[in-house]
Amino acid sequence: MIQRFSSRRQQLTQSFLTQRLHGAHAYDRIAGYFSSSMLEVAGEALETMSGSIRVVCNSELDARDVETARAANYALRREWCGSQPERFNSPQAQERFARLYDFLRSGKMQIKVLPCAAFGLIHGKAGVIALADGRQTCFMGSANETANAWKLNYELVWEDDAPEAIQWVQEEFEALWQSPFAVPLAEFVIEDIGRLAQRTVIPQVEVWRDAPDPAAPLIETPVYRQEYGLWEHQKAFVKLAFDAHQAPHGARFLLADMVGLGKTLQLAMAGMLMALYGTRPVLILAPKTLLWQWQDEMRRLLDLPSAVWTGQQWVDDNSIEYPAAGPEGIKKCPRRVGLVSQGLITSKSEAAEYLKQLKYECVIVDEAHRMRRKNLGPQRQGEKPDPNNLLAFLYDLAACTKSLLLATATPVQLYPVEAWDLLNILALGNEHVLGNTWSNWRHAEHALDLVMGHQSLPLDDMELWGWIRNPLPPSAEGRDFEMLRRSLHLPDAVAVASGSDWSKLREPDKARVRRLARDFALQHNPCIRHIVRRTREYLETTLDPETGEPYLKPVRVELCGERLAKAISLPPYLQDAYTLAEEFCHLLAARIKGAGFLKTLLLRRVGSTMYAGRKTAETMLSTWQQVADTEDEEDREEEPFTSLTETERATLQAFVDTLEANQERDPKCAVVLDILLGRHWLDQGCIIFSQYFDSIWWLAHQLAHDLSKEVIGIYAGGQHSGVMEDGGFRPIPREELKQMVRRGELRLLLGTDAASEGLNLQRLGTLINLDLPWNPTRLEQRKGRIQRIGQLQDVVFVYNMRYKESVEDRVHQLLSERLAGIYTLFGQLPDVLEDVWIDVAFGQLERAKTTIDAVPQQHPFELKYHKMTKVPWESCTQVLNASNRKQYLSRGWGEP
Repeated sequence: MIQRFSSRRQQLTQSFLTQRLHGAHAYDRIAGYFSSSMLEVAGEALETMSGSIRVVCNSELDARDVETARAANYALRREWCGSQPERFNSPQAQERFARLYDFLRSGKMQIKVLPCAAFGLIHGKAGVIALADGRQTCFMGSANETANAWKLNYELVWEDDAPEAIQWVQEEFEALWQSPFAVPLAEFVIEDIGRLAQRTVIPQVEVWRDAPDPAAPLIETPVYRQEYGLWEHQKAFVKLAFDAHQAPHGARFLLADMVGLGKTLQLAMAGMLMALYGTRPVLILAPKTLLWQWQDEMRRLLDLPSAVWTGQQWVDDNSIEYPAAGPEGIKKCPRRVGLVSQGLITSKSEAAEYLKQLKYECVIVDEAHRMRRKNLGPQRQGEKPDPNNLLAFLYDLAACTKSLLLATATPVQLYPVEAWDLLNILALGNEHVLGNTWSNWRHAEHALDLVMGHQSLPLDDMELWGWIRNPLPPSAEGRDFEMLRRSLHLPDAVAVASGSDWSKLREPDKARVRRLARDFALQHNPCIRHIVRRTREYLETTLDPETGEPYLKPVRVELCGERLAKAISLPPYLQDAYTLAEEFCHLLAARIKGAGFLKTLLLRRVGSTMYAGRKTAETMLSTWQQVADTEDEEDREEEPFTSLTETERATLQAFVDTLEANQERDPKCAVVLDILLGRHWLDQGCIIFSQYFDSIWWLAHQLAHDLSKEVIGIYAGGQHSGVMEDGGFRPIPREELKQMVRRGELRLLLGTDAASEGLNLQRLGTLINLDLPWNPTRLEQRKGRIQRIGQLQDVVFVYNMRYKESVEDRVHQLLSERLAGIYTLFGQLPDVLEDVWIDVAFGQLERAKTTIDAVPQQHPFELKYHKMTKVPWESCTQVLNASNRKQYLSRGWGEP
């Protein structure tokens, strides 16, 4: 029997749907679109059902999103959050969410989604119902599984209880349900539905401060609602820092995670929470080349407003400029969070002095290893550090802030005292780090001997007590310290126990102290208590006890092009040009003092591509001042120079003439093409990095000719981003380029280091380094674009290119024996190895070898934080009002 229903003639919910579902045994539904609003219509009827409900519906998933369960979960999370379900905050909506959560969590309702690409949009809507009386019926029509469809829209529904009709609809349902493209709802989506069912909004920052849960301001920021959320180790550090900030002494930590584990985001989140908790400014000191990346990442991932000091004015996150009347204008930042270049300090700018006149909620220093003493090397008894400008500045600034967070992947470049210097900065004005003025831990040579295992703690009771009590570890450090503090009535807020407290201890407690001596220096010393360092290897191999999965999805990197034979041979004329470039740099080095950056500039660029070298030489011959642009610019204490001698100019001109006389193509292009096509890297998606835009621009034009049908993306700073297609260049915003990669519309992207931070390219599985930057940190930053959360491949491939007999090739040969060991030790090559490139460039091979050999054979600090504590922020139901949060953070320094 066929029955026809029209919403024009009768209410579909009353005449058809709820009647059929009441007491039903099962319900299989093909729905083009499913919404929790359906539970407003049929919720009570569904609750009376004795069997299961299965719904298959459309999704905006890409077909590639369902190639693995992991990719499907990421995509479903992104799609769910993109729909902004938190907008529906009425009691009725929360009731629906609660019902839906109960249905999904109990297993009574199952939902699968299909990518539109698999079958197109599911316009066919149908269902099979096993009725309460044992019969079956099926229906077809235009209605989706939403409240609007069943109650408001004009819809037609045909019901047919003929066995052949029921069988036909059931076969269609099963074909979709069992499709390899159909995936169940991600666990995150189900749990988020449960969270939304109980969601309440905290109206103001001041109300949140009464019980400041760190999850409330963060759980609905873009990093959770647009990206992939946070790793457990990231949440753990943010919570650690924020908990410490709420105590009177504040937070003092050195974050030393390996590159690629999200230090910037952890620091920014901690800084944002501290800014919300207090009323004073947050200051971020970072290398000049990273300032705008910091601002972009805070805006994009945290919706956190900030302003950058350019040297003459502040520029906020909306690119609005705030001109300053003079250097003192640096004290009038228009946002609660201000970003300042470390170059301001290294150059001893007048504006930097004004920063010392303010009081801060938190100061964050990125790339903190740049704070160094000049008298590095084996320490002599009683020797005091001779600080560089940045370290000296922080000696003063540390006393001006409640919390101080330092970040570097390599707290030790060559000497353990470098890490102690950073801890000493943290200890200024804070006895919890290294104790008070009389603490043994404030003497670097003695403290490091203990930490490194070169000496043992003394056996004498009072001497031993002197090392343990000042500072005395907090109760959370272990049962022994909890008992000691309890015996002395010493709260965690008090850092130091008195020497006379020894006489107050009972004999069992004294025995406890003597027992602690066995492992205190290595496992409980104050150095590791304030150095937070997690390695990728640990996070990839340690299993979450709840899920049985690693905390971090392992993504192995396979390096290619490492053998000596893989260096790219130069044809004779290019070899001649390279020799002239070396000669020019030697001429500059003979008359110019400094660290060697500008005097090696031509060799750096010619080591990238001959085209970049020629463009640089032509600029040097015309306007020297324009040579050092933002691609190279670092915060350096180096003497500038602005002119060339006649001999230097003649050598430089000969270099240009040699290249212009021979138009043979740079051999790097042929190697790139062979990798992309011969090794099929293009099929996996590839990012090609260079330090210089000139090299990227040249290669893009070369590849556009050879790969005429391929769309080639260019991802660079300023207004240089866009695509090469149909023989021309079209500007495109960087954000759109990233979306094109995610949608699979772009599989070849060329990028500069200026744009590498914040670039997430999980869709791409291969990376080519067109050049090897002399600052080795940049190699890690490049690799981190594809070796990251959301990467679909288990193995990503990296090819490092270099010219044969170039500076890069010679350094590679020197480092090859130690490279694997150094990387395993530090997670990246220390920045100090940049000196090796400079020494090799000027033929000082023995000096280069001495630097390499000075790199420690083992890390001097134990990894205290190689343990994970779950931080369940995802279930947070109290959310700080986003508008009020942003309004509060948009206030300037000094505003009430």
